[in-house]
Amino acid sequence: MNLLAIETATEACSVALIHGQELIARSEIAPRRHTELVLPMADALLAEAGIDRHALDAIAVGRGPGAFTGVRLGVSLAQGMALGLDLPVITISSLAALALEAPEEGEETAILAVIDARMGEIYAASYRRDGLGGLIALDEERICTADSLQLPAASAWQVVGTGWATYATELSQRLTGTLHSADGVRYPQAAHVAELALAEFNAGRAQAPELALPVYLRDKVALTLVEQGKA
Repeated sequence: MNLLAIETATEACSVALIHGQELIARSEIAPRRHTELVLPMADALLAEAGIDRHALDAIAVGRGPGAFTGVRLGVSLAQGMALGLDLPVITISSLAALALEAPEEGEETAILAVIDARMGEIYAASYRRDGLGGLIALDEERICTADSLQLPAASAWQVVGTGWATYATELSQRLTGTLHSADGVRYPQAAHVAELALAEFNAGRAQAPELALPVYLRDKVALTLVEQGKA
């Protein structure tokens, strides 16, 4: 199995490759440089694995939510590569990929993945681990203010993502149990997109490229130039 994964929905630009039983990845925190970095990263991984693009079986991508330009870039690249190579695409929630950045704990610990959405809002979703390397969603992805976030009941929580860095005080008041860990400098990573996508591929849930769609959550996707500069 050769699966290439792309994640560009936030400040982090990352690419990962599952090659047989091995997973290799490249990642860089590089706001506004994703366009120049992502394809060279992919080519470097393929060269390291000793294969070319025609050996790939599928393309995976973080479908958002996140910065509009980053989400659009990742999905467009995945679609373009898949169409050119006649491959299926697996779309993975960028919030789910972010949730796997939390330290591994028992299955009862809930994980809040939260991305700073700018304009006073956050992208958020909560999960728990399924014991098999995957996740079980506890609620739906949404965009809201930190102080209006409604969370399911859980005895323990982990929080990951830039939303915590910006709104730690507000979010800590929304948690329904004990906070075990919190990290505001974590981002969705292509390595986790690849891990989640492999399970989806094996379950027969890959899509034709034209059906691989971004998820923005925010109705206002035509950001102003100032907002794009902050994303």
